[in-house]
Amino acid sequence: MEVLGTGIDLVENDRMRETLARWDGRFKNRVFHPAEQAYCNSKADPPSHYAARFAVKEAVTKAIGTGIGPHIGWLDMEVVRNEETGAPSVRFGPAVAQMISERKIREVLISLSHTRNYAVAHALLIGT
Repeated sequence: MEVLGTGIDLVENDRMRETLARWDGRFKNRVFHPAEQAYCNSKADPPSHYAARFAVKEAVTKAIGTGIGPHIGWLDMEVVRNEETGAPSVRFGPAVAQMISERKIREVLISLSHTRNYAVAHALLIGT
């Protein structure tokens, strides 16, 4: 196995809180899948969970080398949880899944964390 890329992103929870207060549904629907929204909204502090998922998407696209833009959009990936362990992972839409396959990326590992003030995510691309 070989590390093909790494990415990290840090989001201020207060900034996410302000964005949600200002743009709420418009922002959420542009950036997060309905299941991601349902998960975040079920938590005691939804903005910190939205911030963590936002950071995951940024970290993954940084690791891939494209950033969010014409090649990968916000809704081209979804942060999901393993039902047994609770571990986070990313599910990709067809175009991004094909891009990942073409780049010989075998696995995308992510880690996320949040505190009262910040959310952070790290992505590691593993290839063969």
